[in-house]
Amino acid sequence: MSCAIGKNVWLIPDGYLPEKSNGDFVSHEAICVLNTGESDANMTIEVFFEDRDPMENFTAVCKAKRTNHIRLDQIKDAKGNKMPVGVPYALKVESDCPIVVQHSRMDTTQAEMTLMTTMAYPVEPCC
Repeated sequence: MSCAIGKNVWLIPDGYLPEKSNGDFVSHEAICVLNTGESDANMTIEVFFEDRDPMENFTAVCKAKRTNHIRLDQIKDAKGNKMPVGVPYALKVESDCPIVVQHSRMDTTQAEMTLMTTMAYPVEPCC
């Protein structure tokens, strides 16, 4: 029996989905999740903004001992709302099992495409 590796709460303070893409590839961001545990990880994603109330009720699952790359330009909340484009945002990812979270950005707004990736910030739940 192995121990699950990771944390239950992760923060991503820098997010942005461009309004336009250039060429054959669509600009997008993804939450890349690794679940090393024996149980499926049920996640909730909350989106924070500079000038409006947060968006809640985005959910995703990362199966036990698997990965899941959650495209933020494709995910929908419980009411069918998509993430807004052209607006800076931040994310809080919460899971019922320990997971590891990475954030990736594919920027195709210019002919010279850019791929950026960084580890999310793990935190201990405060309440």
